Amino acid sequence: MVAVATASLIAASASAAAQRVAVDLTGHWSFEVVTENGTGVSAVTIAQKGDSLTGTYTSGRMGTLSFTGMVKGQTFSFAAKTSGDATFTFSGTIVDADHITGDLDFGGQGGATFRGTRKP
Repeated sequence: MVAVATASLIAASASAAAQRVAVDLTGHWSFEVVTENGTGVSAVTIAQKGDSLTGTYTSGRMGTLSFTGMVKGQTFSFAAKTSGDATFTFSGTIVDADHITGDLDFGGQGGATFRGTRKP
C-alpha cells in the first residue's frame, strides 16, 4: 500500500514538473517595475525558440530596447543594451503560464524588482 502511494506521489510530482517546464514565454507582457523611486509599467514582447529568448522591452523612460536571453527550467534571464551602452539584465522565475517575477540590474547602477503578466 505504501509503495503504491509513493509511486502515485512520484508520478504526480513528475507530471507537475513537466507541466512547469513546458511554459513558453512567447507573447506580449506587461511588466510592473518597482524601483526605490517608484513604480513604472513597461511593455515586453518575447519570442521563445527552445531555450533561447529574443524580444523588445519598451518603457517611457528608455524607449524600445532589443534583448536576447535564455530559459532554463523555471528560470529565465535576458539582457538589453541601452543607447548609453549600459546593460540591463532581467533575471526571474516563471510562476505560471501567465506570470513571471524577478530582479532587474541596471548595469551595476542600482536595481529593481519586476512582476510580469501576460497580456490576453
